[in-house]
Amino acid sequence: MNSLRLKLDNLLRQANLIVNKSHKQQLVSYAELLNKWNKVYNLTSINNPIQILIKHVLDSITINPYLEGNLFIDVGTGPGLPGIPLAIIATDKTFYLLDSSKKRICFIKHVLYELNIKNAIPIHSRVENYQPEERFDAVLSRAFSSIKKMVKCCRHLPKINSGVFLSMKGQLPVDEIKQLPDWCSVIDIKVLEVPELEGRRHLVILLDQG
Repeated sequence: MNSLRLKLDNLLRQANLIVNKSHKQQLVSYAELLNKWNKVYNLTSINNPIQILIKHVLDSITINPYLEGNLFIDVGTGPGLPGIPLAIIATDKTFYLLDSSKKRICFIKHVLYELNIKNAIPIHSRVENYQPEERFDAVLSRAFSSIKKMVKCCRHLPKINSGVFLSMKGQLPVDEIKQLPDWCSVIDIKVLEVPELEGRRHLVILLDQG
C-alpha cells in the first residue's frame, strides 16, 4: 500500500468518513493524475499529492452527507472539484461537471476514462450559456468568486421550488450573504471538518424563493 493510500486512510478516520476499498483507490488515483497533469497544464496551485488529498479530495467529499437528490451540477468545476471525488464515492448519484476551459475538460475526460467513472458527465460551456434538458437537485460551487455571482449566473439550473445552491467557502462569508438578491435565501450553513486543513470551511445552502 503506497504512502498516499495510507495518508487517505488516516484522513478518512480523522473525518469519520467511511469509504470502501475500491473507492479509496480511485480517490488516490485521481490525486496522482491531478498531480501529474498539473506539471504541464497548471490545473491547481497545489503541487504536492498529499496536499491535493487534503485540500482538494477530502475537502470535496465532506459535503457528501448534505447532497439530497440524484442529479447535481458542479459549476466552474476546474479539474473536477468537488464533482469527481463526489462521483467516486456516491455512485448512486449523477454529476455534471461544467467548465469553460478546454484543457480542464480534457483532463476530466481522461480521469473519467482512466478510473472508469460512469456517473459523471463533462460539459464544456460557460455556465450562463448552458441550458440543461433537466434541472438539478443542487448546484455545487467551490470556485465562484462570490455567492451573489454564483446564484445569479446559475439561477436557471436548480429545480424550481426544490433545487438548492451549495456554495463551498472558507471563512463564513458574512458580507457575501448580506449582498444576496432578495429572491435568494440562506436555509442552512454547515461547518465542514477537514482534518489537517488550516482555516475553517463552510457549506452555505441557499434556495431560490422568488
